[in-house]
Amino acid sequence: MLKNVIESPCGLRFMLDGLDLQSGFARRWLLEMNMMTSASEIEASHDVTKRFVGFVRTIDRTHLTTLLFRLQGVKDIRTTIKNLRQQSTLDDIELFEVKHLAILSTQVAQLLAEHGMGDAARIPDLNDVITILDPDGLKMASFYIYDSYCAELQQLRKLMREQPQQQEELLVEAAEIEETVRRDLTLKLHSHVDAIESALVALATVDINLARARQVVEMQLCIPSISADGSSHYTAMFHPQVKAALARRGKAFQPVDIAFDTSPTLITGANMGGKTVVLKTITLCQLLFQFGFGVPASEACIAIKDEIYFCIGDEQSIERGLSSFAAEMKNIDAVIKASRTDRKILALIDEPARTTNPTEGTALVQALLKVLSSRHMSLVMTTHYDIEPGSAHCLRVKGFADGSMDYSLVEVAGGEVPHEALTIAHSLGIDHEWLDLARKELENSISEKTC
Repeated sequence: MLKNVIESPCGLRFMLDGLDLQSGFARRWLLEMNMMTSASEIEASHDVTKRFVGFVRTIDRTHLTTLLFRLQGVKDIRTTIKNLRQQSTLDDIELFEVKHLAILSTQVAQLLAEHGMGDAARIPDLNDVITILDPDGLKMASFYIYDSYCAELQQLRKLMREQPQQQEELLVEAAEIEETVRRDLTLKLHSHVDAIESALVALATVDINLARARQVVEMQLCIPSISADGSSHYTAMFHPQVKAALARRGKAFQPVDIAFDTSPTLITGANMGGKTVVLKTITLCQLLFQFGFGVPASEACIAIKDEIYFCIGDEQSIERGLSSFAAEMKNIDAVIKASRTDRKILALIDEPARTTNPTEGTALVQALLKVLSSRHMSLVMTTHYDIEPGSAHCLRVKGFADGSMDYSLVEVAGGEVPHEALTIAHSLGIDHEWLDLARKELENSISEKTC
């Protein structure tokens, strides 16, 4: 479910918090959605999103405002629907909820149909429900046991007005009749319960699709295509949360192009080179793609995965009593075990074994690459260790060029890590005495290895 991955450090919550959903029910319904793994389901979902993107781009502001206002009235009446399905007599509040939903769904369906979107929304016709709950044809979103439901009830109410001294006795009799009316209404509505439930879900789905479409337009996302060969390709991929943070500081995000398949991809580069952001963005894009959202890139073709693993940074688990290293090893162990199944796996591992000593860390990373290279899975891994890449596709952050950092990825023959730490530190204005001494230490070290 989406709610189970919302706290992923890839930035998914930022995207969901930015969705302009109109009702609390739509948000709850969205969080209860399962990740799609069927090509036909994903394709159908993205086709609807494309329709809504076109709708958002062409509808005038007045009609859009009206539609959004209508959707704000959608309430979570699943308990009422459950009671109706069980034929438990609905009270006045529950009957009002059903009537309100029926009128609302009819209004939204009409507005969408006027703009050629009726088939994209698929809101069932609840006019028969309105007729049952609105016998006088007032079309008001309120509920009352109308006199027209029962001639006897109408007569009793007339007597109460004419003979107030008998009101208490007449009220008891009227209450009994009103309860009978409620029971009859419940039985009549029971045959429409599936349509009522479908209308509730359809309205929430319209809300979600509208919010997705507006996010595509506002954030300049793309609707990705589905890869047929297991490879994934991104053009001008960006991370919306990082981009927004940079924009607040008057800086621009540099988009990145990347492609990978079912053989390992190894990314090297200096610290602060954007390697972690690349992994976060790929993870975010994969999740958005399989939950039916647009993805942050100018173009994307993405392979469907059954499971997504994102292992990043300091994963210390206080609750489980695990150190950073232990927690990281547990997470990577889960990736290895999953790789031995027939599931389609995407694993994104950020600088594994970074918290241990360089000798053992290098050995662990080299061995991990060998283990996962033999599996039919998509692996994108970053490292700051010098290792033999084997069959891995090697990319490197371009790094410093003309005095500034270039975050684009370039193909390289091997997995050697560039040594730019001192250059980056210098660009940050770090103490010159410290950096000069460090540079001398580095030169001496290189000299001793050469001798």
